[in-house]
Order: sequence, then structure tokens, then C-alpha cells
Amino acid sequence: MSLTSDPPLKTSADTEVKAVEASAADDPGRLKIVPVRHPWRWVAIAVTAVLLAQFVHGLVTNPGWEWEVFGEFFTADVVLKAVWTTLQLTFYGTALGFALGIVLAFMRLSRSRFLRTVAFGYIWAFRSIPLIVQLLFWFNLAYLYKELQFGIPFGPGFFSFDTMGLVGAMSAAVLGLALHQAAYAAEIVRGGVLAVDGGQLEAAAALGIPRLRQIRRIVLPQAMRSILPNAANEVISLFKGTSIVSVMAIGELFYQVQVIYGRNGRVVPLLMVATAWYILLTSALSVLQHYVERHYAKGTTR
Repeated sequence: MSLTSDPPLKTSADTEVKAVEASAADDPGRLKIVPVRHPWRWVAIAVTAVLLAQFVHGLVTNPGWEWEVFGEFFTADVVLKAVWTTLQLTFYGTALGFALGIVLAFMRLSRSRFLRTVAFGYIWAFRSIPLIVQLLFWFNLAYLYKELQFGIPFGPGFFSFDTMGLVGAMSAAVLGLALHQAAYAAEIVRGGVLAVDGGQLEAAAALGIPRLRQIRRIVLPQAMRSILPNAANEVISLFKGTSIVSVMAIGELFYQVQVIYGRNGRVVPLLMVATAWYILLTSALSVLQHYVERHYAKGTTR
């Protein structure tokens, strides 16, 4: 009996397979590419599509949404005035907040320990105190200070203002939103400036470019690419956060919707009116963000 086995006979199929493999090794283009199959991906797509279809069907067929009431109040004059008030609060809060935030950011980047400490203290305080508390504080400023005097520090005053007439509800709301926004804007701007390579400033200084021009022409255009996404998020958050000033009885969008459904009892459709306006205006801000980001990305995309 033989202890070794004879090698298996090669069939014509084996010979053909080896011939194909040999030719494919010489010419990789002849290899058959089989795409990876993702069965669970299609299952997830199907489940998601069904859920979306059910949600849309419920929006259309459920009488509880009361779309006729929604259509009646969506473009009502009182709602449009409230939208305008909301846009004003957002604009003033953003403009003043980022103007102060830029100053605070460069104070934190300053070589002066005193300026860094003051800026850090401001940011720490206004990020720690809830926005609603800040708004109520500024709204009740006249309770603490009957008047504001201007003159020699710790000495006699030359003229004064009555705080009761100086800081109204709208002024207190803008002041609270702007000061609160400045604390976050400062960190956004500081992070963007730190993202710029310091070697560029050294090269600019070696060329004799003034410090202010270095910041304006070299640092900020590059820092904007890092600043813009976070800044846009803050602006959108502020836009939606203006609803919190309803505690001060200011006629912004959410407050006005509350007043209307408090009278007619149509809570859901009136909330949908506010929701639709928030979605519409937030989408507009997102489109604006896209074009501004594309403008500052000219040097990085081809």
C-alpha cells in the first residue's frame, strides 16, 4: 500500500480559471469588480421613508392641526409686526454683541495681565448667569439705581439720567441679549484668531507691516473661516432665543402667538405659525451663511 497520494488530476475548469487569473494579473482591467452590498442600509431607508410618509399623512389628514386657522394667522398684521420685532432684537443683539465680543477677544489675547483678567471675568460671569436672569435684572434696573450720574469718579456729578425712562422693556431686552451674546462671541473670535499660524504675523512684522494692518489684512480674513460657522450658530440661537424676552411682555413672535391663542384657544395652529416663521427665517440665515462662508473660502477652494 502506498503511503503517498497521487496529486489530483487537473480538470479543464481549473485550467481555465488559472488562465483567467494569470491574464488578470497581467491586465488588472479585466478583473470583475463586484460592488459591496448593503442590505441593512436599504432596510433603514425603507423604514425611514415609511415613518416620513406616516408623519406627512398625519399632518395632512389630522384635523387637530387646524390648517385653516394656521393660514388665517400666518400673515396676519399682528404676527408680521411680531416677526419684525424679533428680527430687530436679533439684529441689534448680534451687532452689539459681536462688536463687544471682538474687543473682549483681543483683550484676552493682550499681553496685559489686567486686560486678560477683566475679559476673562466678564466672559465667566455672563456665561454663568442664565439669560432670563440677566434680562430681568436689566428690566428692573430702576429698582436698584434711580438715576445714573456722570461726573468725577467718587465725586460730584455734572448731569444725570432717570433710569426709569432711560431703560425701557425694548432697551433692556437688547442690552441683555447683546451683553450675553458678547461673552460667547469673544470666545468664538479668540478661537478663530488662534487658529491662524503665528508665523504669518512674524513674517508680516519682519516686512514692517503695522500691527493694526496685520490684524485687518492677514489675521481676520483667515480667522473668518473658523469664526463663521460658530458665529452663524450663535446668531441662529440668538434668533430663536429672543422668545425668552416674552417674560418682559415684549411683542415678539412667541409672545404675540401666546396672546392670540390665549384669546381664541387655538394653541396648536398658533404654535405652528411661530414654528413656520422660525424655520423660514432660520433657513434664510443658513443660506446667507453659505454664501458668506464661500466668499471667505476663495483662497482654499479651487
